[in-house]
Amino acid sequence: MYKVMLRDNMALIAKDILEATGKIEVTIDNNKDNSKPEVLSEIIKNFDGIGIRSGTKITPKILKNALKLKVVARAGVGVDNINIEECTNKKIVVMNAPGGNAITTAEHAIALMMSLARNIARGTYTLKNGTWAKKELIGVELTGKTLGIVGLGKIGKIVADRACGLRMKVIAADPFVTARQAKETGAELVELDDLYKRSDFITFHVPKLPETKGMINAKTLSRMKKGIRLINCSRGEVIDLNALYEALIKKNVAGAALDVFPVEPPDYSMPVMKLDNVVLTPHLGASTTDAQIKVAEMIANQMAAYLLEDKIINSVNF
Repeated sequence: MYKVMLRDNMALIAKDILEATGKIEVTIDNNKDNSKPEVLSEIIKNFDGIGIRSGTKITPKILKNALKLKVVARAGVGVDNINIEECTNKKIVVMNAPGGNAITTAEHAIALMMSLARNIARGTYTLKNGTWAKKELIGVELTGKTLGIVGLGKIGKIVADRACGLRMKVIAADPFVTARQAKETGAELVELDDLYKRSDFITFHVPKLPETKGMINAKTLSRMKKGIRLINCSRGEVIDLNALYEALIKKNVAGAALDVFPVEPPDYSMPVMKLDNVVLTPHLGASTTDAQIKVAEMIANQMAAYLLEDKIINSVNF
């Protein structure tokens, strides 16, 4: 009988799928105190597999005693909270669930774009504080505007499709996509500098890489059209928040919507978080019940396939 631990309030469908095999015993542990390295390193030694979301970090210290561990499964795409190198050294398969939350994240990016365009967050705040700020909150239409999509992967393609439905002009920059592939999503493939110059809105859907860290900085912001609005549902490190703040107060950037931050939870005293023309959400891109069920189902089936059939699916290191 294999033993698997599921953490971080994973959707219970994962437990049902694993236990239905009759060969896997599942332990649910949502105690945040048990995420501490000194605690989890003792607990994990009894398990063959662990399924996590973003709340649990798998570090070398935790893996030190994981002598039975065969698989770490991330219910989501990002594996920043898992030390891939140490897992590989110990021959532990790390797998994720790509695509499971793509629709949810793309829809959140569209929602943030609409909120920016029509001042929805500010309108809500002013009304709740007893102010009728109709004249101060004039927005812009999306129809006919140019949306630049940086990163035309699974999420970016869905955003492109939805934006075309809103009658926006869609352009995209992605070194791994051909012009033909972009056209199939309704987007025109362009160089990144061209995208900066032409876009009215820019949304980011890129992984965390050395090339994407700080790609939006004072220099790149200066190349953008005056009045640009930025949406980031990808990785917090993509945008230099100090440079963004300067561009916002100078009115070069008309607004920004941030769902992700370099450190989460962020430093709430950061100047950029105090501005009226910034919309903020606490990393809600993948946070729908629909998406959580999809990714939990995916990783449960993948873990079972590996433990019982030695079949590797969606591994990031083997």
